[in-house]
Amino acid sequence: MALKITVIGTGYLGATHAAAMAELGFEVLGLDIDPAKIEKLGRAEVPMYEPGLEELLRKHVAGFEGSTGRLRFTTSMEEVAEFGDVHFICVNTPQKHGEYACDMSYVDGAVAALAPLLRRPALVVGKSTVPVGSAARLAEQLRRLAPAGEEVELAWNPEFLREGFAVKDTLHPDRIVVGVAGERAEKVLREVYATPIGEGSPFVVTDYPTAELVKTAANSFLATKISFINAMAEVCEAADGDVAKLAEAIGHDERIGKKFLRAGIGFGGGCLPKDIRAFMARAGELGADQALTFLREVDSINMRRRGHMVELARESVGGGFLGRRVAVLGATFKPDSDDVRDSPALNVAGQIHLQGGQVTVYDPKGMANAREVFPTLAYAATALDACRGAHVVLHLTEWAEFRALDPAALGAVVAERRILDGRNALDAAAWRGAGWSFRAMGRPRA
Repeated sequence: MALKITVIGTGYLGATHAAAMAELGFEVLGLDIDPAKIEKLGRAEVPMYEPGLEELLRKHVAGFEGSTGRLRFTTSMEEVAEFGDVHFICVNTPQKHGEYACDMSYVDGAVAALAPLLRRPALVVGKSTVPVGSAARLAEQLRRLAPAGEEVELAWNPEFLREGFAVKDTLHPDRIVVGVAGERAEKVLREVYATPIGEGSPFVVTDYPTAELVKTAANSFLATKISFINAMAEVCEAADGDVAKLAEAIGHDERIGKKFLRAGIGFGGGCLPKDIRAFMARAGELGADQALTFLREVDSINMRRRGHMVELARESVGGGFLGRRVAVLGATFKPDSDDVRDSPALNVAGQIHLQGGQVTVYDPKGMANAREVFPTLAYAATALDACRGAHVVLHLTEWAEFRALDPAALGAVVAERRILDGRNALDAAAWRGAGWSFRAMGRPRA
């Protein structure tokens, strides 16, 4: 009999995972405690911007003409427990307020609600990013609370989704990592992921702690690589070097690679910043805090880049923001997303606004979310409108739309032709050729 799958938590991770599991041929039931979100998903409407996700939902959500009908949503945990053979936990694990540590309350709550309802054999699979040691604790809780007892097993299957590529990363993952305590859990997950395994995705089987550490280790490495090139940008500015050429040169070394070597205002979003902080906090609890002290500097370099962009902007307009109009291109933490969580772009915009600048923001997808975080900023309907009358333009999110802007057309509406490239993604020669004063982080002024 074919496995039936449930997905507990239908935010960014859960909604994508549920749709992808339906695409792989399984009957899927998604759960969330927010009735409004469930109603929206039931109409195949995505609560966030993610390329390809809405189309995938329409293909599988029950009730649409031509749909497979394999995907439904509910607010009932009882229905989930009765329906599913495999239960994926995809709830959020944010940073605790005022601490570095991870807030496990949503994961703990999901397990506590599900476990007493499990009266037959089932596999519970954690996908959320959690502190190492959590899986072993939750496995014991499942055995203790579930009426089916030992017949309920736990596995940990960390997600490696990139916002903007989440559908692809779920259907065609570059690796599948499963932390298990027994052969049955491994066998079930091989069945769940049979299609991507058959296409060549590596299937890595580990114990619980290693599976938990893989995600935080991967994010810590990426964050370190980004902060490394940003540290080199600081040195390049001091020495009048060119960090873009430096990155190109070292990127040809196969041991280093070219990816994540673009200097700029740093990383943000809902994963990297909070994950490296939670990793440091957990290492401290385990008595291994010295092993991760370098992550404090990684975090510090990253935050310093935002302040540096504010300083460059202040310098460009004569030393003060009062009476100066600043156009900010970008609000999301990365392109192809509407996510503004811990967004460097929005943070820079907010800092300049608080220092007296008249800031106008434009972003192709993140405007609504940005308004919720910074309602006092001004927002424009187009990049051209955002730049109208500006004394300086800041390019802070690397959208393709911004790379395609016409410097001459933009130059016709600004008060002064000054642009700061916070992502090292624009064509400096084209902008300078159109009469702009162009400056990018870590690169020579001319």
